[in-house]
Parts: sequence; structure tokens; C-alpha cells
Amino acid sequence: MKRTTMAVASMIVLLPAAAAAQVTGAGAASKGGASASSATARAPGAPTQQPAQAQSGSQGASARIDAALRAAAQAHVPVSLLESKVAEGQAKRVPPERIASAVEARLRALIQASDVMRKAGEEQPEPGELAVTADAIQAGVAQSALVQLAREAPADRRAVAVATLSDLVQLGLASEQALMRVGGALSRGGEALANLRAEAASSLRVKGGVGLKPH
Repeated sequence: MKRTTMAVASMIVLLPAAAAAQVTGAGAASKGGASASSATARAPGAPTQQPAQAQSGSQGASARIDAALRAAAQAHVPVSLLESKVAEGQAKRVPPERIASAVEARLRALIQASDVMRKAGEEQPEPGELAVTADAIQAGVAQSALVQLAREAPADRRAVAVATLSDLVQLGLASEQALMRVGGALSRGGEALANLRAEAASSLRVKGGVGLKPH
């Protein structure tokens, strides 16, 4: 009887320790499960920052484009010449930030082209003439050469003459040298200018450029 009582007493003493161990193990398992669940819940959330950043960048680009369009209207530059640039970039899936930068650069060139045409006596140039003159400016043609050519070239040949001048400059000729060649072709008539234009465009394509298209 005494031995039985001592055995029962020993079991009673051991029970709280065993129960505590079970509670500790369960708590650890619960904590581990909660940590895993928390990690699982956070994992999908991490990449969501990228779309938010992309959306912010897109909104910033949109604001820059809108500002450029407003500036064009204030400078009396046809807004359609910038809108076409936006549409071109979107069609090619160009990132919005790059489209905005291209639109801003185009605006600067168009404002300079408008100034060139005014110096040549053209207060209200056609959008096509303004666009091809801006193309030439972005190709590196000196504005002084463009002013002189705009003054000398007949209105019906001006766009082709400016595009030819641009191609020659891209081929490596200085603006003044290219202007002399274009002026010589103009003096010989429309066919000579067309031939020089075709020759310059072909040479530029061989070199790796694309040539400028009269608008």
C-alpha cells in the first residue's frame, strides 16, 4: 500500500511537467504556424509595390506630356505634331517616361523650327514644313542654313529641299557644304533636287540611317 501511494504521488508530480511540455510544444507550433502564415501573407504583397511605382511613373510621364502640349499651344506650335509623337510611342509600346522625354525634345525642336521659319519670313508655316524643319534641327542641321534654304527654296520644293539637307548632314557633310549642294540642285530644277534627294537617302540607308521623309 505504501509503495502504491508513492507511485501515485510520483505520477502526480510528473503530470504538471508533462502538461507544461505539451503546452510549450503547442505554443511553439502555433507560433511557427502563425509565422509561416504571416510570411505567406506577406509574400504576395511584396511585388505589389512595383505596379504602384510603375503607376506613379506613368502618372508623372502623363503630367509631363500634358505640360508639353500646353507649352506648344502657348508657343503657337500645332499640338497635333506632338500628339502624333505620343501615338507613335504608344503604338510601339515605348515606356511612358521615354515618350515624355521624346515629346519634350520634339517640342524644343518645333519651337526652334518655328523661329527659323519666322526669320525666313514665314509667319504661319504649314505643319508639314514645321515638322520637316524640326526633323532637320534634331538631325544636327545648323539653323542658319535652314533659314537661308527656307528663304531661297520655292514653297513647293521647300520640304524636299530641307529633307535632302538633313540627309546630307547626317552623311557627314557640314551644314554649309550640304546647303551648297542642295542650292545647286534647286537651281537646276525639280528633277535635279529629286535625284539628289534619292541619292542622299540611299547613301544614308547604306550607312545605317533611315533618312528623313518630307511631311
